[in-house]
Amino acid sequence: MPDKTEWPSPRAPRFEQPEKGKKTLPLPLEKKKIMVSIEGLTVEFGGFTLLDGLSFVVNRKDRIALVGKNGAGKSTLLKILAGMQQPTRGTVSIPRDTTVGYLPQQMQLSDTRSVREETEQAFAHIHATETEIERVNRELSERTDYESEGFRKLIDRMTWLTEQFQMMGGTNYHAELERTLFGLGFTRDDLERPTAEFSGGWRMRIELAKLLLQRPDVLLLDEPTNHLDIESIQWLETFMATSANAVILVSHDRAFINNTTHRTLEIELGHIYDYKVNYDEYVALRRERREQQLRAYENQQKMLADTEAFIERFRYKATKAVQVQSRIKQLAKVERIEVDEEDHAMLHLKFPPAPRSGSYPVTVESLSKRYGDHLVFADVTFTIHRGDKVAFVGKNGEGKSTLVKCIMGEITDYGGTLQLGHNVRTGYFAQNQAQLLNEQKTVFETVDDVAQGDIRMKIRDILGAFMFGGEASDKKVGVLSGGERSRLAMIRLLLEPVNLLILDEPTNHLDMRSKDVLKEALREFDGTLIVVSHDREFLDGLVDKVYEFGNKRVREHLGGIYEFLEHRKIETLQELERKAQTVSVPAATTAQPESVSAGMPDAKPQAARSYEEQKERARRLRKLEKAVADAEQEIMTLEDEIATLETRMATPEGAADTTLYTEHGRLKTTLSEAMDRWTEASEALSEASDS
Repeated sequence: MPDKTEWPSPRAPRFEQPEKGKKTLPLPLEKKKIMVSIEGLTVEFGGFTLLDGLSFVVNRKDRIALVGKNGAGKSTLLKILAGMQQPTRGTVSIPRDTTVGYLPQQMQLSDTRSVREETEQAFAHIHATETEIERVNRELSERTDYESEGFRKLIDRMTWLTEQFQMMGGTNYHAELERTLFGLGFTRDDLERPTAEFSGGWRMRIELAKLLLQRPDVLLLDEPTNHLDIESIQWLETFMATSANAVILVSHDRAFINNTTHRTLEIELGHIYDYKVNYDEYVALRRERREQQLRAYENQQKMLADTEAFIERFRYKATKAVQVQSRIKQLAKVERIEVDEEDHAMLHLKFPPAPRSGSYPVTVESLSKRYGDHLVFADVTFTIHRGDKVAFVGKNGEGKSTLVKCIMGEITDYGGTLQLGHNVRTGYFAQNQAQLLNEQKTVFETVDDVAQGDIRMKIRDILGAFMFGGEASDKKVGVLSGGERSRLAMIRLLLEPVNLLILDEPTNHLDMRSKDVLKEALREFDGTLIVVSHDREFLDGLVDKVYEFGNKRVREHLGGIYEFLEHRKIETLQELERKAQTVSVPAATTAQPESVSAGMPDAKPQAARSYEEQKERARRLRKLEKAVADAEQEIMTLEDEIATLETRMATPEGAADTTLYTEHGRLKTTLSEAMDRWTEASEALSEASDS
């Protein structure tokens, strides 16, 4: 692989989160530049071909969704592009000046630094340049041969280093670092905490922050949303829309890939299919393509059959000899239509019948939980009835998983009462369930370890239903993809009948088809279900009650997920999370003015007040919309100017012109200020639209 020095682009990233009503800034038109070229790429394991002759190119500003079933080779392809794995055959061409950044599903993380110190590793090149500037400065102050050639070269070196330092943003990277970490959900108090105090999911966010701050030319992301709450996902969407260059993304979050990509690469049965559209359009086009192929294939087969019948019928008639020979020649020239091979392997999932439990499987009264001085939640009271299917939603850190652990008995030092009903048998799927599997054991051994009784005679059948049939059952757990591990962990959950099923982010690592199958199986499950998830599409039609976690409280909402959203008069869970962070006004203080006003004899009629309020709101919205539009226009103009300037700086003459560097720094500062104004105006517009 070519040299990939991880230096950031001179252009500063943006780190604001989109809100309702915000517009996504259009990017300036740029010439296509090939960043990655893949030709005839083949990957074989033993006698099995995983990827067969893949060829495609990745252009600058391409936003690509890499899709396919679990085990299709998506993560393998990303590792090859990142230079971490070599293909069996084929070539991967990356220009020498192109940097590649890769975020894997799992990684070994350091625990020796604080959050800020660990994130600052992304700016190691800046620290190295700063150290070199100090060394050269020290040498200049010690030397006295001012007229010598060596002293002049040293001054030139100092000038170049200083310009490079300014270009890399050496004076303002701290602000970029903080904005990135805040966008990913960290608070200011978290910055000085050791990384060892954070869970694996939060440490993955640190690695993601480091990667984004490096600003690679090609960004490879493998399931980046698995450990993010909806607020952080929305922030990442904005970053990718406004600041990223080429992106190749593996994700099973349909909403996320629809919002961030405009090109879809499908890997199926070792082959790749390229669609220049987002995921939803790709699904429709794939269906249309196959239907057209089938119609054309059927028509051709009928034509071929008719021609062959004619040949056989008149083959030995002298009067038809010329026509028969003509038909034979036509038949030989026909280019046969092939229908794309389709992967029909499907997950077959059915939960065993649930033993009957008491009428109230979970009863919670005045429950509270603290970690030292930190209050997670307080005064939580609710009852889950037999057969209920409920969702726990809310921002990360609000206590969803903590409450689940209380129900499971993993946490016992809580206040209040929590009682499980009669004959409750609990099944629990944790977020890290797939990572807890023994990587040295085979798939069969993993299941055999927990199987008891007659079920051991059916292990092979069960594995086949979960797409682990044949030789796949003899694979080591360590070579399985994230989705395959999740399926294996799900098998372990199904081996014993339960009547209270608790799933904590069960869709992480599952492909689209497997998610649909799991959802259908859960809908048919005749026990009680508690599911913790940020996936609105997965929760839709599955749950009939929603528990909202926020502001140290848990609120109950009857109905499905979208009924809950409609009730709260919001469109996304992200907006819910944003509103949960605002300081709520006590009910007593809000009720008092209303009651007082109602009792005033000269109170303004409600209709008049409403009209005046509407007039004022419309005027404020027009003003805010104009401010957003003006800021967008200014940003586009500045980005064009910066792009033109960077083109000049890339020439030998421009590189020697120090005024260009000064002008570049000024434009970057102006752009940052304009982006801040756009963000403030957009947030104000969003809040005004919601009010």
